[in-house]
Amino acid sequence: MIDGKMAAGTGQQVVVAGDGGQVTSGTPRTGVPSQTGLPPQTGVPSQTGVPPQTGVPARTGLPARPPSFLERRWPGPNGPARPVVLGAVAVAAAVAAFFVPFDRPGLGWLVAVLAATAALVTAGTGRRDPAPDGSTLGPASDPPAGTVVLSEATAGTDVSPETTARTGAAAGSADRPDATGAPGRAADPAPGRALDRAEGRAEGRAEGRAEGRAEGRAEGRAEGRAPRRAPDRLIWAVATIALVSVGYVRAAGWLFVLCLLAAVVTGILAVAGGRTPLGMLTAAWLTPAAPFRALPWAGRGLPRSGPGGSTVGRSLATVAASAALLLVFGLLFSSADAVFADLVTGLLPEVSVGATIGWLFRCVLIGAGLLGAAYLLAAPADLDGLRAAPARPVRRLEWVVPLALLDTLFAAFVLVQLTVLFGGSAHVLRTAGLSYAQYGRGGFWQLLTVSALTLLVIAGTTRWAPRATRADRLLFRLLLGTLTALSLVVVASALYRMQVYADAYGATRLRLVVAAVELWLGALFVLVGVAVVRLRAGWLPQLVVGTAVLALLGLAAVNPDRLIAERNVDRYRLTGMIDVQYASQLSADAVPALDRLPEPLRSCALRYIAIELPVDHVRTANLGRATARDLLDLSPTGTTALSCPTFRRG
Repeated sequence: MIDGKMAAGTGQQVVVAGDGGQVTSGTPRTGVPSQTGLPPQTGVPSQTGVPPQTGVPARTGLPARPPSFLERRWPGPNGPARPVVLGAVAVAAAVAAFFVPFDRPGLGWLVAVLAATAALVTAGTGRRDPAPDGSTLGPASDPPAGTVVLSEATAGTDVSPETTARTGAAAGSADRPDATGAPGRAADPAPGRALDRAEGRAEGRAEGRAEGRAEGRAEGRAEGRAPRRAPDRLIWAVATIALVSVGYVRAAGWLFVLCLLAAVVTGILAVAGGRTPLGMLTAAWLTPAAPFRALPWAGRGLPRSGPGGSTVGRSLATVAASAALLLVFGLLFSSADAVFADLVTGLLPEVSVGATIGWLFRCVLIGAGLLGAAYLLAAPADLDGLRAAPARPVRRLEWVVPLALLDTLFAAFVLVQLTVLFGGSAHVLRTAGLSYAQYGRGGFWQLLTVSALTLLVIAGTTRWAPRATRADRLLFRLLLGTLTALSLVVVASALYRMQVYADAYGATRLRLVVAAVELWLGALFVLVGVAVVRLRAGWLPQLVVGTAVLALLGLAAVNPDRLIAERNVDRYRLTGMIDVQYASQLSADAVPALDRLPEPLRSCALRYIAIELPVDHVRTANLGRATARDLLDLSPTGTTALSCPTFRRG
């Protein structure tokens, strides 16, 4: 920051310049009386009645308040929002509110996220942020002759007239070779302190960046340079777009809801950052608060009235003229070509008072979220090094004994399951009172709970177990490595149980999802095993979220509703049994598989899907529904009353 003072009795401007600060320009007033009413006198004591005190710290009153968490980690942009950023956010909000079909998956979701991405890229990669006074902050230039430059170390000291006069005379000698700072003494040709600080300013900034990432980023913002974007944020942004694009290729609404929830998480990480668990949680807290902090920032960036009239009024006039031109020529083209008329009809929403109010509400809501995201990108919070305080380690006996006993229990369970759990249907049929439902359903959920609790045990051991000595590290690797390996066997046992259960009673969405979750837990155990061996887990939190996103994208890639239908159709061909009622509740993605059923089962399974299949336009276009529509148009379902059999699900 820059702090300027007028030296008493001299008329010169005193400038305090820190690292990366902008040195204010100004010319000393020569021959103008000082503020005390006396002419400036060099080398003469102050006439104010108070003897000059050089080097005595100024009274600061109360002790300075320590900076808060937000001031240290998220100070915000230096200047107001750029008009181009506000315009991009407004356009993206209008496009998203217009295109997003909130009642179904469709192309509009992808168009909206692409428009939002373009607006946020504009906010994150722009020109230098302006300073609060309107000037562009940049590398500090050399101060003009006669300007006294003080370092930050002397910013809190009193500036006496005598000291200021001597400094001003030394600074002015560079412009007047014949000038002297004192009678009978030649001017010193060596550079003054201002030149020394100007030469060392670049080194000081480099040192500040080397001392800490937070200080370096703050200095970079002060110099007008945007912080360097981490590559992991780009990965999260791509993951967000991929998750939202599922709404264009898959018709299953439940799957798209899961993808949207995951896209919210990856979008927060792409905008706010965060690599540690505490950093990710803080990013989730900062994101809802960003729109409120962004309102003053956006208000300062609104264009003011210019010489030609109000800027807002002129902008509204431009929008009105554009709308009028599009309306007139659009009506003419629609009346001239029927195909173009159908395209325009699909693009235009319903025009009514309720629809207009809903569009405005969606526009404001989406615009607030995009404005908060732009605020976070304009001045990113420093969350990379945010970690929880280290816990007090426990004694070796306090963690080795419980973990060793747990390993023994896991080993005993695995040995039994090698002969019992993997015995297959023969063991189930020989066991009195044991059905497929009891064997598969109960055992699976219990083993799924065991897998989740084991991860919590490993996390607690990692936090409290000491690893200072070689013996501690050896025990840590041995006990946790054994527990991780045995947990993989438990995961395999749970998956086998679910396979047996699905073979007996057919596949459902719940069974497929929990099996995918179990596979994800198995991948987590592999990653945990690698972290235990390496004794380093800084990369693990991001990979936990990343593997969850990959699992969800993999589930969308296999087309779950179609996979469920195919499994049940294949089971029908082997056993002659199928739950037609459940098959009719699947989405349009299952139509190609259900189309393989013989009549009347085919019509029983497809008629409800055909009835509920909506008519899509450009905003609601979906590949899954389009494929189902083509198949049903080619071979319609029966219209007569059908007697559709149903079979009990397990």
